[in-house]
Amino acid sequence: MKTFVGNMNSDSVVHHKLLHSVRARFVRFVPLEWNPNGKIGMRVEAYGCSYRSDVADFDGRSSLLYRFNQKTMSTLKDVISLKFKSMQGDGVLFHGEGQRGDHITLELQKGRLALYLNLDDSKARFSSTVPLVILGSLLDDQHWHSVLLERVGKQANFTVDMNTQHFRIKGDTDSLDIDYELSFGGIPVPSKPGTFLKKNFHGCIENLYYNGVNIIDLAKRRKHQIYSVGNVTFSCSEPQIVPITFVNSRSSYLMLPGTPQIDGLSVSFQFRTWNEDGLLLSTELSEGSGTLLLILEGGILRLLIKKVARHGTEILTGSGLNDGLWHSVSINARRNRVTLTLDNDAASPAPDTSRIQIYSGKSYYFGGCPDNLTDSQCLNPIKAFQGCMRLIFIDNQPKDLISVQQGSLGSFSDLHIDLCSIKDRCLPNYCEHGGQCDQTWTTFYCNCSDTGYTGATCHDSIYEQSCEVYRHRGHTAGFFYVDSDGSGPLGPLQVYCNITEDKIWMTVQHNNTELTRVQGSSPENPYSMTLNYGGSMEQLEALIDGSEYCEQEVMYHCRRSHLLNTPDGAPFTWWIGRSTERHPYWGGSVPGVQQCGCGLEESCLDSRHFCNCDADTDEWANDTGLFSFKDHLPVTQIIIMDTNRTKSEAAWRIGPLRCYGDRHFWNAVSFSTEASYLHFPTFHSEFSADISFFFKTTALSGVFLENLGIKDFFRLEMSSPSEVTFAIDVGNGPIELLVQSPYPLNDNQWHYIRAETNLKETSLQVDNLPQSMREASEGGHFRLQLNSQLFVGGTSSRQKGFLGCIRSLLLNGHKVDLEERAKVTSGVRPGCPGHCSSYGSNCHNGGKCVEKHSGYSCDCTNSPYEGPFCRKEISALFDSGTSVTYMFQEPYPVTKNTSLSSSAIYTDTAPSKETVMLSFMTAQAPTLLLYLNFSSQNFLAILLSRNGSLQVRYRLSKDESHVFNMNTENLANRRMHQVKISRDGPELSIQMDQQLFSYNFSPEVEFRTLRSLVLGKVTETLDLDPDVARANTLGFVGCLSSVQYNHIAPLKAALRHASIAPVTVQKTLTESSCGSMVDSDVNAVTTVHSLSDSFGKTDDHEPLQNAVRSDSAVIGGVIAVVTFITFCVIGIMTRFLYQHKQSHRTNQMKKEYPENLDSSFRNEIDLQNTATECKREYFI
Repeated sequence: MKTFVGNMNSDSVVHHKLLHSVRARFVRFVPLEWNPNGKIGMRVEAYGCSYRSDVADFDGRSSLLYRFNQKTMSTLKDVISLKFKSMQGDGVLFHGEGQRGDHITLELQKGRLALYLNLDDSKARFSSTVPLVILGSLLDDQHWHSVLLERVGKQANFTVDMNTQHFRIKGDTDSLDIDYELSFGGIPVPSKPGTFLKKNFHGCIENLYYNGVNIIDLAKRRKHQIYSVGNVTFSCSEPQIVPITFVNSRSSYLMLPGTPQIDGLSVSFQFRTWNEDGLLLSTELSEGSGTLLLILEGGILRLLIKKVARHGTEILTGSGLNDGLWHSVSINARRNRVTLTLDNDAASPAPDTSRIQIYSGKSYYFGGCPDNLTDSQCLNPIKAFQGCMRLIFIDNQPKDLISVQQGSLGSFSDLHIDLCSIKDRCLPNYCEHGGQCDQTWTTFYCNCSDTGYTGATCHDSIYEQSCEVYRHRGHTAGFFYVDSDGSGPLGPLQVYCNITEDKIWMTVQHNNTELTRVQGSSPENPYSMTLNYGGSMEQLEALIDGSEYCEQEVMYHCRRSHLLNTPDGAPFTWWIGRSTERHPYWGGSVPGVQQCGCGLEESCLDSRHFCNCDADTDEWANDTGLFSFKDHLPVTQIIIMDTNRTKSEAAWRIGPLRCYGDRHFWNAVSFSTEASYLHFPTFHSEFSADISFFFKTTALSGVFLENLGIKDFFRLEMSSPSEVTFAIDVGNGPIELLVQSPYPLNDNQWHYIRAETNLKETSLQVDNLPQSMREASEGGHFRLQLNSQLFVGGTSSRQKGFLGCIRSLLLNGHKVDLEERAKVTSGVRPGCPGHCSSYGSNCHNGGKCVEKHSGYSCDCTNSPYEGPFCRKEISALFDSGTSVTYMFQEPYPVTKNTSLSSSAIYTDTAPSKETVMLSFMTAQAPTLLLYLNFSSQNFLAILLSRNGSLQVRYRLSKDESHVFNMNTENLANRRMHQVKISRDGPELSIQMDQQLFSYNFSPEVEFRTLRSLVLGKVTETLDLDPDVARANTLGFVGCLSSVQYNHIAPLKAALRHASIAPVTVQKTLTESSCGSMVDSDVNAVTTVHSLSDSFGKTDDHEPLQNAVRSDSAVIGGVIAVVTFITFCVIGIMTRFLYQHKQSHRTNQMKKEYPENLDSSFRNEIDLQNTATECKREYFI
């Protein structure tokens, strides 16, 4: 069925050329709309040719048997074709089977064709198997449907109405062996005439051919090969059943008269629909007995009898009745009893009708109610029905719907009479990537759950295309799904992204990364292992090809086992990569050279051989190296053939696939003139098309992309500094989508555009602005029919060209290499500088953005953080005696290393600005956190008072000290806290967590140069202030993190550059993550131990003993358990001694500070000196 548009006047002619020929005896044209200026009129001329037809009519109890000339018909190739039509949704079209398990059956099941096919598998009997293929839908519509089955060996094509599915057949052989006969129309039981195994086909079959044999022609000529069972006629009878279609969900209805005031009621009909909700029947009962409603609600049939003054009656039955199949409904009310029957299954009768008499009404409304109805003759509490009905009976009398069409019976609105125009919008399934298709009468929807894709047709991947993109989105290291081709056909693959380094490594594991022992292999009995990476080879190839560099580490440990048998022998070991080609080279070598890495480096154990293992010694040796030729990766199989001699043994290990770099994400070009452009082959798409890219410009307007056809086209354009338009025509007229930005798009910053069109909608997205979207109309075709080249950055007319940069262009998931094309195009340059202007904000905590040709990186030299975005804290655990001292007096050798800051080389003059930041966590108070030693015995000390509050002591001279007491909670509470002290000239600010304090020093104050910075305990004899000295007694026990003084990160220097930085570490400093610590970690910081290698020392002569000897593993396990228990005992004893020592020190302090001192002094450490210096104390 197709809609044809006619002429708009009285004399012009409109031609329509059919895409596919129509084979029919009669062609029916249904006028759909009236001429708005006059009456409807139509003249049609159809052109065709003669057609031969051999037809057989099966009545549901008959069949044709085609008997072979020999006992068994064995075929390697089969071609079966036919056409059929039926009003029944179930029935066998043909069947054949053999004694060895071969069988072939084509069966109509619920309006769909199911094909069973098996080759020589005795385990798979027809009665117990599931269909191999199911195609078609709504095939019980009494229209002709064509079927073609083509088989060659195990490969087959199954076509139903031009929808083809290719599949592979199960079985042990390539031949189909059928015994005695093929049956058409049913499966008769040989010993019981007239008995069939399954429901027979009821309908007509035309032009039935089996391997070139015209079966129906043989039957018509009564040939001996054909045996007829039951009544088979050779003309197709047309059943006198008239269906109707309710088209409009608001205005469609059918009113049929009934006989009023009859005691009881009887109505039956059949319906089919895709909608979950709709009114099926409404009638006002006579004698005040109420209103009867039959409703489809949520796919469930609901019968309601509403009474005027009493509680109504309700019956529910069925589920999922919106499946598009025919369902029969019958309502019977007799003698106070109401019965609702669905598909010959009666529901429970209404429980409360024993006292209510039901009388039939005079009017029955099917599908909906008229708009002009003013009384209660028709009630519709739900939307009107959209679907088909047939076989309507009222009071056991059939209703002639042709009379309704002629106006002599009842009335109607918006109906198609003598036609069921139901359409399966999910065939074919336009939901991509395995999405589930659901539909209503007017449209379809895609359920994309658990597919990894989203969008109206499950077209858009929810995963990124590489680890580089995940890094750009701000993710840290972890397992991610990577979809290398985006919306393309390849699915996502799980990888591990190591985003902690400058190079973002992507790792794909396989099923055997452990060291594997091999013995007993020989050329006659080779050892082979196949590696599985959890994805298809196409997925792996796309991942590798999109990376800048890939590698796999390979190890071969050997003892009297040749590897490549160099220099001249045939290799005893080889491996297979992405293709079936054998590769006789080993890690560290290059393709085409039968050597190992030591052969190229001329460092093998025996200079006569090019591999260490080829020396064939009695001692263990190994050849280890990297495969890095991308066209051969990944390793999919390894074959070993020389471990069958006396004392011969080998073990191999192939590491995971590792890649870094994204060749596409930063692939960019710069357009320097309006006349310049890049051209690529015509953009082809199926049912969906998506385009995405980044751009930046300072121009006012310009065309990004354009592709033209005879009528179809698309164009993406920046039409003004704040507007982007997407114009497209897919055969139903041009449409234009517009996105307006509240900010200018020509700000020389990177902006993102994504445009998509599919069968459901057309959309345009710019950055994170609201999407512009328009639903697709049904008048167009599916595919963009384009024929010009794709122009990027300009148009075919060389006008309105784009000035600026475009990068990361994707067309339906296909990565376009812009840079390679720009190398041979004038006016276009590969690459585009200036990434930091857009992405510099991704470098946090003082990190500096550094431009690269392919993207950018963050320089964390002047930051106390590290990582790709300077967001990973650097923190450490301090014991009571731990001290980190950073010296500022003299220039130091690190100035020659550009990886560290040079801002701290000379400190002869006092800085006008100072910033001190740190984070801490401790359970100890009082304690000293940080000490800055200036010249002339001046200092800045940050400490916790005895009550856990923060105190900052600032001595500016011998005669002037400032003490700032922050009125905070007890900060020694095993939680992270942040302190920031900033000085700009005489202006000082102190921030503790969320509290902020400001103070102005006297303008005459002179600040001294900084000599050293100490974290933890001050161990040098610096003539400490007595107050600070007492806080320093116990040192600092806890965790310090993100420590910074101006551009110096002393803790980072101690942990990362201790050998070259002017930093001294005393006692134990253990790197740890403060943020992930728990209370037990804080309590036990004095007993932190560094675990040794659990494997211990290994014997170089036997590198396999830990990997291949299970007894060693057991012994190692016992040793590990004993070691663990020993450490636990030592830890408990150490903590006990520490607590005892702490108690002793506490007693000493109590003796030094008797209880009769003033409480306010004791709360603030009570360390006020009674000397003559001037101290100023501030309580905040």
